[in-house]
Amino acid sequence: MQENTMLDYVKKVLENMPIGWLNLTTHRLDIYDESLAKTQFLEQFENLFNANNASASVLNELPTAYDYIRLGHPLSCVLEWAIARLHNLTPENVISFSSATMPLLAILRTNLLSNKDTRIVYTDALPHSFDEALLKEVYGYKFELEKVQHAHDLSTFNGSTVFFSEEAIVGKTDLIENVDFFVHTHVDLGSLLLIAGKNNNSYVSAIQHVRRRETIAMTPANCLPALKSLVERSAIVTPKSNLAADKTSVINSIKTITGSSTKALVGSSGLSVQYAIMMGLINDAQENHQRKAIKFIVPPNCYGGTNDQARRVVASVANVEVIDLPVDGHNDMVQSVESILAKIALEDAVPYIIAEVPTNPRVEVPDLKKLRDALSKERKTAKGETAIDPVFILDQTFCPNVLFLGDGEILSTVRTISYVSGSKFPSGGKCTAGYCVGNRKTDALMNSIEKHLILCDNEATKLQYELLAKQLPSMVQRIADAYKNTRAFVNFIKDKLPTAKINFVSEELAQQGFTPSVFSLDLPTKGNSDEERETYKRALNLKLIDLMITEIPEESKYCVSYGQLKGCYWTIPATSTQGTTKEGDKDYIARVALSANMDLERHKQVFQDFVRSI
Repeated sequence: MQENTMLDYVKKVLENMPIGWLNLTTHRLDIYDESLAKTQFLEQFENLFNANNASASVLNELPTAYDYIRLGHPLSCVLEWAIARLHNLTPENVISFSSATMPLLAILRTNLLSNKDTRIVYTDALPHSFDEALLKEVYGYKFELEKVQHAHDLSTFNGSTVFFSEEAIVGKTDLIENVDFFVHTHVDLGSLLLIAGKNNNSYVSAIQHVRRRETIAMTPANCLPALKSLVERSAIVTPKSNLAADKTSVINSIKTITGSSTKALVGSSGLSVQYAIMMGLINDAQENHQRKAIKFIVPPNCYGGTNDQARRVVASVANVEVIDLPVDGHNDMVQSVESILAKIALEDAVPYIIAEVPTNPRVEVPDLKKLRDALSKERKTAKGETAIDPVFILDQTFCPNVLFLGDGEILSTVRTISYVSGSKFPSGGKCTAGYCVGNRKTDALMNSIEKHLILCDNEATKLQYELLAKQLPSMVQRIADAYKNTRAFVNFIKDKLPTAKINFVSEELAQQGFTPSVFSLDLPTKGNSDEERETYKRALNLKLIDLMITEIPEESKYCVSYGQLKGCYWTIPATSTQGTTKEGDKDYIARVALSANMDLERHKQVFQDFVRSI
């Protein structure tokens, strides 16, 4: 009876849910408390359930569940809540994934770090992408596989037992004794991980962090048929797609935009792609530079996800280290690269450099000829042997239209892999998928990266391919138009508030093709001490953002996004994109991202009002 009541309520929720639950990729940060991710949404959702209230108006007032859709969202929370109720679990102990294999990898990673044994049990087959040899040899994971006729016949095991099964109907499987984790995959949708037993509650945050950094949650478009299967107790029905045609279109667009001749790889998010890049390069180093130390060189203040993921890889894979690469402000990327590569060469280690061009959030572009020369320079080890040449991993999300890799381009002679977050300009904010390409010198590396993208089951979903196929053809023009708005707004601010420090590309760089539509704003401050001046500036940042989103709510949003089809987005990097960055490396400045479709004159008017108020 209670089960029917719950399922009936979820059915009404699906009928009345806000459209944003299905098509948003990012959310307003002013209605989001990161420390209460998922729980705040579910507490209020539970209250509505108890009151049997599923009206559209009350559902629309629920707080943001997560700041990024790839981490989770209202529909994933509702799905996890419903599955938890069916199995007498807490909602925190049910975690959805877009990937079929990442739940297994999340458990294996956690047990590796705690030196705990893992048994993976299945009745029919493991996911087609599961590769036992890769997981043991490259990731260092330790586990045993056991195929059984009946899951109820399992013996006890000194460690964690994971039961894997593919289910045609969502929520139908019963929990079984002697099993700690249940991974239920659902064709074309992803998977659901159920964490059973109070002794395993400590795994929740670690597994959530894997979903946050190395993969994504089951997407809204896939959670919807999963929920319908649950409430109707019927087999999953997925929408028809033109995957083959969409995939061909996307691959062709990426090749045209980048000028790259290598295969293009498309993942479920920018971080999914970055994870495949990192693990693919580690795999290559282990095969071609056996027993040599692997160094990932990363700017300490770059996007928090990049920083965090790099350090998470180091924590779990032997013989890998992160080296800080100072790039912003008084630091010069070329000089930093030069000095660090010289040191790594002496150590005869394998150097991999991850860097954003332009940098985030200060939108700086290094001297690319000097950067190329520093990367190309032949160096010697302490023994006088030729050092291993670096691989440059270029995050060009801010300027995905710039040609770095094609024949004759600036980085065509250096082993370079470029990747882009697809939630920005490639999809116009319609999906989270990301992609990567390389130059002619990276063909073998791209094969290794593809192998790990497949292993993690992190390829873009059908809908993601469809959305990219629609949006990529117009991307270059949208970038050009958005840049015009941004340049005009920057010039207006310089005129009206000349004491503000603006970080944006020069006119000269723009003529070279660097036309981002994001800039950072360091507002003028006052006070008798550094602490007072910093406090005043931070308060002024928030005052400006609050004024913008209050006066122009239909366009200005407090959000970390960039490259959207319309509107203007404001954020403080230190409290959003740099969330996991070390405190001393954070930037407490305003970051502003403009689109091609917005009321620029209205934004100028409101900014003028702000200037008058200070």
